[in-house]
Amino acid sequence: MLYVLISGFFIFATNFNKMNQKLFTETIAEKLRLHNWQIENTVTLLTEGATIPFISRYRKEKTGSLDEINIQTIKEEFHKHEKLGKRKESILNSIEKQGKLSPELKTKIISTINVADLEDIYLPFKQKKRTKATIARELGLEPLAKNIFFQSNFNVELKAEEFLSDKVENIEYALQGARDIIAEWINEDQIARAKIRKLFNDTTKIYSKVIRGKEEDGKKYEDYFDSREPLKKCSSHRILAMRRGEKEGYLRITIEPDENEALYILNKHFLKGNNEAARQVKIAVKDSYIRLLKNSIETEFKSSSKEYADEEAIKVFANNLRQLILASPLGQKRILAIDPAYRTGCKIVCLDEQGDLLHNETIFPHPPQSETKKAAHKISSLVNSYKIEAIAIGNGTASRETEYFIRKKIKFKDDIKVFVVNESGASVYSASSVAREEFPEYDVTVRGAISIGRRLMDPLAELVKIDPKSIGVGQYQHDVNQNKLKKSLVQIVESCVNLVGVNLNTASKYLLTFVSGLSQTIAHNIIKYRNENGAFKSREELKNIPRMGDKAYEQCAGFLRIENADNLLDNSAVHPESYHIVEKMANNQNCSINDLLNDKNKRSAIKLDQYLNDKTGLPTLKDIIEELAKPGRDPRTKISAFEFADGIYSIEDLKPGRILPGIVTNITKFGAFIDIGVKQDGLVHISKIKEEFVKDPADVLYLNQHVQVKVTDVDITRKRIQLTMIGIEQPRYIRKQKSTL
Repeated sequence: MLYVLISGFFIFATNFNKMNQKLFTETIAEKLRLHNWQIENTVTLLTEGATIPFISRYRKEKTGSLDEINIQTIKEEFHKHEKLGKRKESILNSIEKQGKLSPELKTKIISTINVADLEDIYLPFKQKKRTKATIARELGLEPLAKNIFFQSNFNVELKAEEFLSDKVENIEYALQGARDIIAEWINEDQIARAKIRKLFNDTTKIYSKVIRGKEEDGKKYEDYFDSREPLKKCSSHRILAMRRGEKEGYLRITIEPDENEALYILNKHFLKGNNEAARQVKIAVKDSYIRLLKNSIETEFKSSSKEYADEEAIKVFANNLRQLILASPLGQKRILAIDPAYRTGCKIVCLDEQGDLLHNETIFPHPPQSETKKAAHKISSLVNSYKIEAIAIGNGTASRETEYFIRKKIKFKDDIKVFVVNESGASVYSASSVAREEFPEYDVTVRGAISIGRRLMDPLAELVKIDPKSIGVGQYQHDVNQNKLKKSLVQIVESCVNLVGVNLNTASKYLLTFVSGLSQTIAHNIIKYRNENGAFKSREELKNIPRMGDKAYEQCAGFLRIENADNLLDNSAVHPESYHIVEKMANNQNCSINDLLNDKNKRSAIKLDQYLNDKTGLPTLKDIIEELAKPGRDPRTKISAFEFADGIYSIEDLKPGRILPGIVTNITKFGAFIDIGVKQDGLVHISKIKEEFVKDPADVLYLNQHVQVKVTDVDITRKRIQLTMIGIEQPRYIRKQKSTL
């Protein structure tokens, strides 16, 4: 008997999973406008352990050349689907144990694709706490409720008398109990819930009111003291601001449609006539909506609106982070980096081409010491001694004064460029375990200066060591779902690292951990192997790394570069699994691989259809040809120098009407923040970016972009600067990095 039960459950589970999988595939394919096979193949690759960058770059034939955004969406939807499937199984088991699972109900549950609809179906079968309706049933009033709900023409009070008892003392008490039961039925009616949910979706408004007595303390939320607007039109940053005000105890937020319209919809659905019973049902309808249904759906919409706002804020943060990480690198140059300060002095470090520390000390060019000549002599001496090629200055305290000192007070023999570097998060890095492990013998000031210098050389390699939230390029990042935020930012870092590729012989352990397929353990083993055996000479050597299995090698090999390798393809994005194709191409052209790399005509003569087979299609072959034309080339744009306006060092120096150069430091949904060299960034509101309508500032601007802005208002007390770009001629825009995630 036990065997029969287990077998029956296994068959049910197998059939359930097959039906659920088919439903998921069809639903997501329709949602993303893709073919079923694309969804199925992508899910298979993901469940086999393939990473998103690997699938996007090296499995185009399997997915139909899906990009990282589509693959990530499929992954997220698949996880939602799995979660929904588990919930369905739980509900089916619960209803079956109650002996109420009909074939029709089972089919209905399995075919449901919406969480809210699924919970509506389950609501009548759900174990409830002790409610008014529960108490009324215990008093035996359910038959009376059924009679009234049917709404036939009878004397309601006479009928209620039949249910009087020691515990039901009068007619009104009996009718109230019956209405409580009816109110619960109304609340559990799937059609009614769907109609009210649609009303919420179409017409609901979000209301924000200040809590009495909190006006003064909550003054920063003054814009929301008495606000109302359609929820559909409420921007994500306003929702998050209101939610923060509510959390801090200054605001009260409600989300609801017009009550009369809701009651009209429910009355139309439930009322069947114009008699005494119908009037009792009408009272129950209003009670059900106000006490049960409205609260339930409002909770749903509060949750969904917060989820929407979180997603939008996370997208903004992720997009900004991507641009920051992919900022133009200076490359392997000898750098003198300065972490500016007044009283404690400017910390100076000299770095070699690999970013290793050569020298550090402190100078005091600013008040109170004002050792300008001594500091200038020291800088000149260090530049000459260490053959410095560029100077990096952190953009924090005393940055403008230090930049002025370097540019105006020191004469350099060579053409040494000076760069102001965004140092957000450098202090977090300098105090972190990562920094302590890298530089155990130095204090936080030295580590911070090193980080500034390395950011100029390669922003990506340095920023991966810092918690993305500490970089400060988002909006309301502390108010959103922290798990989703962290997950999204890690995905962005992984995407950027694998887009650029990693030099296997210079990469830090922290950079290697973001390479497709590499765990912290394998990254540690790579560094250890490199220290013990010297530089890697080929990708094949990776197979000697402990814990580097076939799967990990497959996932990571194409993203790791080896300069001056014996095999030139080891410094390209061509995957080792495709080396034999390139070798065959070279043989067919009667030349070497090196000839293919250097001779455009030989590459143009290759007929791709000769190399098609079951595993390799045109997408991969086209990628190979494209990579042969630029093996190992960094996809990031070249860095360009920038200078702030002379004579503008603090907010007090600003005057409305002044046109100034600036750098975009942060982009939000409501505008962009611009560094104009006065410590406080100015805001270009979304309405002041262009004369034309701008839907999203990120459509027009990007981080580190050089712009011209005009000062429109300066509030010294509140340290606020308002800027505009309208009517101001802008520098030629550098094309933004193509977004993949």
